Amino acid sequence: MWEIKLGQLDEKMGVEVVEQSAEKVVATMPIEGNRQSLGLLHGGAMVALAETVGSWAAVIHASTMGKVAVGVDINATHHASGMEGTVTATATAIRLGRTLCSHEVVITDDSGKRLCTARITNAVVEPRS
Repeated sequence: MWEIKLGQLDEKMGVEVVEQSAEKVVATMPIEGNRQSLGLLHGGAMVALAETVGSWAAVIHASTMGKVAVGVDINATHHASGMEGTVTATATAIRLGRTLCSHEVVITDDSGKRLCTARITNAVVEPRS
C-alpha cells in the first residue's frame, strides 16, 4: 500500500487523505484557516488541494514503473465557494500513460455541492539521482 506523506503546505491547510490509488485519491480540507479576506474559501486553497490529490495519484501511478511524477499543467474553474465546514477533493484518472497522466479533480462541500472542477496533468519521469 502506498503511503502519502503530506507536504508542509498540505499540513498547514489541514489536508487529510482518506482514499488513495493511481485511479482515485480523495482528501478533505477544513474551510476554517483557508479563507480569503471576504470570509470565503480561498480559490487558491482549492487549487492547492486539487494539486495535492492529482499529483499524489500521479506519484502512485509513476511509482509502479520506478518513476516519479512532476506537474506540467493545472487549471481550475470555481463554480461556488464555501463559508464553513469541510471540502472534499476527489481526483479521478482520465489517462494513466507511460509519460503523462491526467486527472480530473472535483471539490465539493459538506452538502455535496460542487465548488470547483480542476484538471491536472503530470509528466512521468525518471527520478533525479
